[in-house]
Amino acid sequence: MIAEFGHFALTLAFAVALYQMIVPMIGAAKGWQGWMDSARPAAMAQFLLTGLSFAALTVAFVTSDFSLKLVYENSHTAKPMIYKISGVWGNHEGSMLLWVLILSLFGAAAAAFGSNLPPSLRARVLGVQASIGAAFYAFILFTSNPFLRLANPPFDGRDLNPLLQDPGLAFHPPFLYLGYVGLSMAFSFAIAALIEGRVDAAWARWVRPWTLAAWMFLTVGIALGSWWAYYELGWGGFWFWDPVENASFMPWLLAAALLHSAIVVEKREALKSWTILLAIMAFGFSMIGTFIVRSGVITSVHSFASDPARGVFILAILAVFMGGGLTLYAARAGEMTAKGVFSPVSREGALILNNVLLAVSAFVVFIGTMWPLFAEMMWDRKLSVGAPFFNQAFTPFMIVLAIVLPLGAIMPWKRATLMRSAKPLRAALILSIAVMVLVWSVSTGRSAIAVIGAGLGAWLIAGAAAELIHRTGKSGLSRLVRLPRADWGKAVAHSGLGVTFIGVGLLTAWQTEDIRVAQIGEPFELSGYQITLTAVDEVQGPNYVSTMATMQVARDGRQVATMHPEKRVYPVQAMPTTEAAIDNGIFRDIYLVIGDAQADGGWAVRSYIKPFANWIWAGSILMALGGLISLSDRRYRVAAGARRAHANAVAAE
Repeated sequence: MIAEFGHFALTLAFAVALYQMIVPMIGAAKGWQGWMDSARPAAMAQFLLTGLSFAALTVAFVTSDFSLKLVYENSHTAKPMIYKISGVWGNHEGSMLLWVLILSLFGAAAAAFGSNLPPSLRARVLGVQASIGAAFYAFILFTSNPFLRLANPPFDGRDLNPLLQDPGLAFHPPFLYLGYVGLSMAFSFAIAALIEGRVDAAWARWVRPWTLAAWMFLTVGIALGSWWAYYELGWGGFWFWDPVENASFMPWLLAAALLHSAIVVEKREALKSWTILLAIMAFGFSMIGTFIVRSGVITSVHSFASDPARGVFILAILAVFMGGGLTLYAARAGEMTAKGVFSPVSREGALILNNVLLAVSAFVVFIGTMWPLFAEMMWDRKLSVGAPFFNQAFTPFMIVLAIVLPLGAIMPWKRATLMRSAKPLRAALILSIAVMVLVWSVSTGRSAIAVIGAGLGAWLIAGAAAELIHRTGKSGLSRLVRLPRADWGKAVAHSGLGVTFIGVGLLTAWQTEDIRVAQIGEPFELSGYQITLTAVDEVQGPNYVSTMATMQVARDGRQVATMHPEKRVYPVQAMPTTEAAIDNGIFRDIYLVIGDAQADGGWAVRSYIKPFANWIWAGSILMALGGLISLSDRRYRVAAGARRAHANAVAAE
């Protein structure tokens, strides 16, 4: 009965979305206040109904209701409770229900906290948001119904994919979707502004908090996915340029560009047309990611589904919203004239360069991701584009971006000189050079990646600190404490990027690896550590059988850690997984993987020493924290300044 209730609630949510898509838009066009105001309760009702539907599916998973086809295919009675819950979105149908739940959440949030918006703009924003929801409700109800019943319910289920039975993967999709779907708000604001024919500083102030929140969630989601791949897959890597990884990375890059370009619109009334285009493209790339994951057109270990019919439906949604948005953009582009005049050497100029680098980087990733598909369609050739292409094509843009960021952030608006702007950064430059010399001195015979990564990371961190100090002037600490939270957030986010640069550079260049057949009781050495396999035991888990090794790690005769790498087999799916053992440290990780038993009685063992690995995810956390600090700035939460600016603009007409 509860499944039917969930299905009914989802159908009602679809009907409410259709109402919200049509009635408020007509009201905004006709100036009918009541029709415009109806968008707010409709958005709330849509979120409530979708939440009830999602709750019904969650109850079915928690209670192991195997009469539901989805529960039968993705759950099992022996599965731990956390994975019964995460199993709700660990599949195509459930993840799409989470997708529309988050979409309706953002719509409800805009209705609840959008009282400062002009009524017509608010009605149009909620109307566009509802149109996206209506398209995806239709997709779920007609192609991906999560509430289908089985005529003869089985006694038990097929279990969730063992790779997804992990805490990192339990939280990775919700954060990723909060970022993906959150960019729909930027799209809705862009389309609403194009319909109204008004893009100004007020609009930029209103759109920035939503974009910032989406970018922050997307940062956390990508970091969680990277962290999961690092410790769960047993390969020891943090990024593999997999198509689905790229699908989340491209909108992240475009959202970062959108955040920076919106600053220029807000401060200088320039880059209006470009900012609107970025808002459309950022959400468009989110939908491209949805298409890649669920269509099966590109092979990926992360793909949810490979049903061509579903792929065609998503492609149609993508064509409607991207095609419609770009058509409207082309029709209105001539009306979005820039008011601010500025020199190429200025903060505006630096932000434009920042945008170009981020946008081109996203385009490079897109070409590398989609090229195998294009090659097969056009020339009937099977091609693969791997990490070497992405590393060589993508890295130069990131290097230039890191060089430009501190200098651009400290430049004045409108007009600047390079020499004067660089003066506050002299100490940061000296520090970064010193770090490069230090890293080079201990990197003899190794890759230059460590030197470049460490130097650029130090430049970003020291540059962010130098900018804060420069903004205080002669006021000292008292002025530093009173700086706006947005300034602190920017400094923390830029520092986080610097920490990630250091982690990626030093890990890539300095990691060491050993692959061997280890005998029990016989130590071997790796980078000054003595590693000994002392025992291998069979362990019974809640829903798996584990081959668990016990390995002692010592250095200079002192025991450092006792570690337990595992090979698990999940009997229901007959699927093995690798569980690496990792001894985390601030400056290094010891990473051990147990393989198969060998004929001579030994065991295949892979051992790694990974310097500064955790700095990669620490940097991501700092970037997200910087976004959160900026989001807490009252000016962005209530857009008070924007409302005043908008009121003044209206009064002047």
